[in-house]
Amino acid sequence: MTTQETQPETDAPALVFPTGFVWGAATSAYQIEGSISADGRGTSIWDTFVQQPGRVLNGENAEVAIDHYRRYRDDVAVMADLGLTAYRFSVSWPRIQPDGAGKVNEAGLDFYRRLVDELLSHGIEPWLTLYHWDLPQALEDLGGWPVRDTSKRFADFTACVHQALGDRVRNWSTVNEPWCAAFLGYASGEHAPGRREPAASIRAAHHLNLAHGLSVQALRAQGAGAQIGGSVNLYAITPASQDEADLDAARRIDGLQNRFFLDALLKGSYPEDVLDDLSSVTEIDFIQDGDLKTISTPFDTLMVNYYSRFTVSGKPGGAASAAAAPTGAGSPWPGSEHVSFVNGGRPVTSMGWEIDDIGLYEVLQRVASDYPSIPLVISENGAAFEDVVTGETVDDQDRLAYIEAHLRTCHAAIEAGIPLKGYFAWSLMDNFEWAWGYGKRFGLVYVDYPTQRRTPKASAFWYADTIRRGGLRGPAE
Repeated sequence: MTTQETQPETDAPALVFPTGFVWGAATSAYQIEGSISADGRGTSIWDTFVQQPGRVLNGENAEVAIDHYRRYRDDVAVMADLGLTAYRFSVSWPRIQPDGAGKVNEAGLDFYRRLVDELLSHGIEPWLTLYHWDLPQALEDLGGWPVRDTSKRFADFTACVHQALGDRVRNWSTVNEPWCAAFLGYASGEHAPGRREPAASIRAAHHLNLAHGLSVQALRAQGAGAQIGGSVNLYAITPASQDEADLDAARRIDGLQNRFFLDALLKGSYPEDVLDDLSSVTEIDFIQDGDLKTISTPFDTLMVNYYSRFTVSGKPGGAASAAAAPTGAGSPWPGSEHVSFVNGGRPVTSMGWEIDDIGLYEVLQRVASDYPSIPLVISENGAAFEDVVTGETVDDQDRLAYIEAHLRTCHAAIEAGIPLKGYFAWSLMDNFEWAWGYGKRFGLVYVDYPTQRRTPKASAFWYADTIRRGGLRGPAE
């Protein structure tokens, strides 16, 4: 990474983060690795999904992505140049268990052994996520996440990975954003496997929660040294007005987006009002005795992914938000399909997501006050914008401003006593953005896909400077 002009070393930060604060960036296996058939890797639901016409913009796929499988050493060198103290990545389930169960593919595990060793050799702490949406197709053929047995297979997979990497990896995360995996995958069909079965999506959500609990137990069974996280994507929710219909809409969306997962993981229960909302879609007969005790098995860190705020209305004719699915899709809100998402009047990213760092404070404060005390980490936060390469640089001031604003909010939360221990920018590099293909860029580092050339953006240099200083320079202007 080349250098850009920075403030003098003596320019101490005005907003200092605590010693030991984790400064990281995040990716996921399917979005970056490519090499989808290399070294015995099996087929994932995303491999199948992208081959179906109309599922991904421009018919794009992740066969190459950013070729991280072959270029990981160079990518770790970029991380080291940025000064990252941690890197959050996911492992590919079909790369390790091609059929989702049974025999382990050692060649797949070897890749992650090499990656972890490379990270450690550069002083970068690996933060490993076990599931970031790439279910083996063989398990989907047996019913996927709506089937209870998939949760058990995930626990077995957890044990396989920990047995191979537990001596070098301390920080583990179970299921990334179960809301997305369940409701975008099985209700709206926007994500793989592309099913539009609201009743099945509710079962999937429960079984993803159960998979988390079983995974925590599997990690604990193999040793007490692992630091275990559960990862949820949380939103601040605002009713469009104080009208009863809008207030009810906010309750519903908050219930399914936030409380359904937080209550289960941290309180060992599902909110009764959410179960009532869902009862119009399916019988809630899949929750077995002991499930919620398993789901709420104690873990160490709540990992919060935060991007935006929802403003919602329950009244007919609500103005549609710009944040829509890129391809034809159904509703990801079973039982609340009537709710509309309206423009709250804030600036938006190129995804149409409203920029609202104050919402991050609200989310962190709520978790800290309403749930049993648990350390928090921002495990994803970032924004897509229309990046332009000019010469050797990408002057992404909009992304820089987004990350700076959210880090200021993180500092304010810490000052208020909220136990926030780290921040991971999403994402390290531009990559395959699911149903959006390659049209949306979230990276600190620009990737020219035809050549695979990496170019750090202005936001990357700023973030590196912030990490080096251990804080932010002064009040935002």
